[in-house]
Amino acid sequence: MTAEQTSEVAPVSAESVEAALLGFLGERVSTDITPDQDLFGSGLVSSMFAMQLVVHLEETYDIAIIGPELKLDNFRTVQSMTALVLRLRQAAGPVSGA
Repeated sequence: MTAEQTSEVAPVSAESVEAALLGFLGERVSTDITPDQDLFGSGLVSSMFAMQLVVHLEETYDIAIIGPELKLDNFRTVQSMTALVLRLRQAAGPVSGA
């Protein structure tokens, strides 16, 4: 078994999460977005699209966004979503193999 095979979930950096989110959002809203842009205040994201963001983040980063984490401020900017992903991944700890 190689070192790559023993790691079930690759480390995620703030830069990689931010870049991926900027790409994902840019494709969906067909405009360039900055990491600190208020997505709701600018009218680029609706409440329906916010739910798609939740699902996208959960599936992409193997996290569960529940309870108090579902507040609007966690999804207002790419920076806040990046911080949410990193916080939840760190809280979950390492993934153990079965």
